[in-house]
Amino acid sequence: MIFEELPTTPTSEELIDKAFSRAARAGRAQGGLEAQQSMLQTASNIVSDNLENVVTAWPDFERDVHPFYYELADAILGAESSAGPAGVDGLRQALSEVMWASRKAREINGEYQPKLRKTDVDTARKHRKQAFARLADVVEQVGAELLAINAARNALRDLPEIDPEVPTIVVAGYPNVGKSSFVNAVTRARGETASYPFTTRGIGVGHFEHDRVRHQIVDTPGLLDRPPAERNEIESQAISALEHLADCVLVVLDPSEECGYPLDAQLELREAIEARFDGIPTLVVANKLDREPDREVEVDHSMSVETGENVERTLEAAVEAIGHEPELPFEG
Repeated sequence: MIFEELPTTPTSEELIDKAFSRAARAGRAQGGLEAQQSMLQTASNIVSDNLENVVTAWPDFERDVHPFYYELADAILGAESSAGPAGVDGLRQALSEVMWASRKAREINGEYQPKLRKTDVDTARKHRKQAFARLADVVEQVGAELLAINAARNALRDLPEIDPEVPTIVVAGYPNVGKSSFVNAVTRARGETASYPFTTRGIGVGHFEHDRVRHQIVDTPGLLDRPPAERNEIESQAISALEHLADCVLVVLDPSEECGYPLDAQLELREAIEARFDGIPTLVVANKLDREPDREVEVDHSMSVETGENVERTLEAAVEAIGHEPELPFEG
């Protein structure tokens, strides 16, 4: 996953301590003016290189990040102020400030090195201390940005693997209609969940193979299990991310109403989901075929996850709706 290898971002205090302690060791290895020059060169290099590394460790969101992960990251970083900057734009602004600080550290070194070459040792030491003070000030100016970047890294790096390039089925519908049971029944990844801050429970992610092609199936509690009016802005944005992921949507209904939600409400949610995922194949599936329905309802498929009746047939229908054709090796 694109964010999992992000390194820990140092705090301003850690970076200043690292730069000046290494500089002190460099100075002890030499004497006279060369010691002052070496100390400044070492400190500025460590500050500049470490700050630059903070920035370059992140992918280019416009070029390297799939729209699914882009919108997901934007939603996660906007979900809680403690999770870092406000969205991807806030993160990019913080990274820009840190890159400015990296360049500024090199400028300070370039400004003071000539002053250390043609003077006495005491004057050179004063200039070097002035340069150190300015380096510390530059790092402290981006202290808040460093903390925010590390918080963003912590919020994104542990997301479970979801491959946006793999054919994906998104399962939607009210709670207790049998979505999670269906996902567990047809996948080999029982209990695999992805915990996002904008969901009431972890999103369920499973995998299965059809004609030797790996597929994903995603259960979305806390997102697609209630009407749009009850979702907040962050949840709506997370659903926008799912639009980039879904190749087929299964809307599961419980006509028996044992789930605790009236059938009319379930049908209204179905209409909202179909409208939101317009252009993506959507199949309406009645679960609990073994129960007496409250009334007849027109659906694409019926099944009973509890007894297993028509479960595989429903999965086959979703795969067919996707219509994925694997790329064949080029034959010259």
